[in-house]
Amino acid sequence: MRLESSCAYVLIVTAVYWVSEAVPLGAAALVPAFLYPMFGVLKSSEVASEYFKDTTLLLMGVICLAASIEKWNLHKRIALRMVMIAGAKPGMLVLGFMCCTVFLSMWLSNTSTTAMVMPIAEAVLQQLICTGIADSLDDSVTVDTQDEESDKEENEELSKNHLELLDRKHNEKHEVCMLNEELNGLTLKPGFGPEFSKESNGYLPEAPISIPAPPKKPKIRRDSLYPTKRDHMICKCLSLSITYAATIGGLITITGTSTNLIFAEQFNNRYPEAKVINFGTWFIFSLPIALIMLMLTWIWLHCLFLGCNFRETCSLSKKRKTRRELLSEKRIHEEYQKLGPISYPEVVTGIFFILMTVLWFTREPGFVPGWTSLFEKKGYRTDATVSVLLGFLLFLIPARKPWPSAFSSESKGDDDDDEEEEDPLAPMITWKDFQRLMPWEIVILVGGGYALAAGCKVSGLSMWIGRQLEPMSGLPPWAVTLLACLLVSAVTEFASNPATLTVFLPILSALSETLHINPLHTLIPATMCVSFGVMLPVGNPPNAIVFSYGHVQISDMVKAGFGVNLIGVFVVMLAIMTWGEPLFHLSEFPTWALMRNVTGSF
Repeated sequence: MRLESSCAYVLIVTAVYWVSEAVPLGAAALVPAFLYPMFGVLKSSEVASEYFKDTTLLLMGVICLAASIEKWNLHKRIALRMVMIAGAKPGMLVLGFMCCTVFLSMWLSNTSTTAMVMPIAEAVLQQLICTGIADSLDDSVTVDTQDEESDKEENEELSKNHLELLDRKHNEKHEVCMLNEELNGLTLKPGFGPEFSKESNGYLPEAPISIPAPPKKPKIRRDSLYPTKRDHMICKCLSLSITYAATIGGLITITGTSTNLIFAEQFNNRYPEAKVINFGTWFIFSLPIALIMLMLTWIWLHCLFLGCNFRETCSLSKKRKTRRELLSEKRIHEEYQKLGPISYPEVVTGIFFILMTVLWFTREPGFVPGWTSLFEKKGYRTDATVSVLLGFLLFLIPARKPWPSAFSSESKGDDDDDEEEEDPLAPMITWKDFQRLMPWEIVILVGGGYALAAGCKVSGLSMWIGRQLEPMSGLPPWAVTLLACLLVSAVTEFASNPATLTVFLPILSALSETLHINPLHTLIPATMCVSFGVMLPVGNPPNAIVFSYGHVQISDMVKAGFGVNLIGVFVVMLAIMTWGEPLFHLSEFPTWALMRNVTGSF
């Protein structure tokens, strides 16, 4: 019992530091490194070996590819192209940004993706705001070629000796005209009503007359940075959609977010005979979840901020567009044109990106033999092998074409000085590029989680916790999973996602073994729900990045995030009860969990 209590003390101290963030998360993760040896739970060498695992190499290879994507602006080209396809209608614009954010977040960290996409979204939003201020009186005027031509014809037919009030575009534009000295009456166009159809009394001052706007005309908001309330709502909707899309995209791949890596490593360490969690199985399970969440989250944000008129905000018709939408599309096209033609480094990065994905999928697909079957010894090659190999090659391949091109030969005379300064053998990425993106704090944090799990296993604390949870044996598996999801998603609103998952995984594993439930039935939903800390800026770094732009208030994040939280829990529960059951054989208690349970009891 002494070892169990000592391990419990270390676990509690580390968890308090993680939740309170009194010290940096990485520093708090080092607590087991000195307390376990002091209390005799684990040797110092044994603790140290837990801080660097296979997933660390996997992460390092992915960061190499992410550094190349960011360095050569491939992420920006992908994002702008997707937004160009979606168009500038508010609803479609939000959906376009969400789709490109989800795609990028599959391969990059959620924080990096949000930091990359938000400046592009901010440029589009500023264009909307500037256009609204400059054109606040005709915000809803549609651009129609035929209407413009008819307006020009009307202007040419106006008499110079008469003052006419132009009712253009459904009474939304009213012009101020000067009176002629020889004019002794007002000639009005039909349709303005009786109050403007009277003849003058013969005395008219030589001064401009302004016609007051109708009461229903939208007014510019002098007390706000946004021309109208609708503009502010568009900014809120687009900003929040990016952080939610980054979270959704991180669920799809095992490398998409650090919590997925923590789960994969702790699960494989605890159940080495399982052999069920790899890139392919996780992708097949999580992709439908992400697609359903993407659509439901988009609908929720649209109804919350833009209303339920999807026909108006999501029309793909190019016949009639507002002036602001045209200018927004023009701004996006200008940003894309600045990138120029696709470059050689972008092509190489794209090839590596596709190659890494294909090799991950085909390593051990499950339904057919993978490429690892070509080797004599089995089990030596993992996803980290592919990741590190391709990441290493990015340090070797030159960033310039090995063959001359016609364009480069023509421009050689103009850029002689620049070429002399450039290293012709400079690689795709340098160590500084890698170092700038490598999240060493997350690496140490994950290692601290492994160390805690190892201590709980050796000391017998995990089995003790499992015995205390035996009263829950009367609950059905879906109820246990639902309670775990709700508990984890609530705690992660106030604590970091990796720290929350690291604390809960050993507890849920012991609970599943005690209740004879397939551990994946509780561990996978908990791993996904720990990413749903989206109600507060402190919930995760993407929330903080979006909040820093100033478009949203905490109340907006709470309202929108609460809905996204419920959507996430619902979809995850739907997945684990439907297609997850045949994929992972969740209806039966597996032999690998039974072996772990029997071994742990001795």
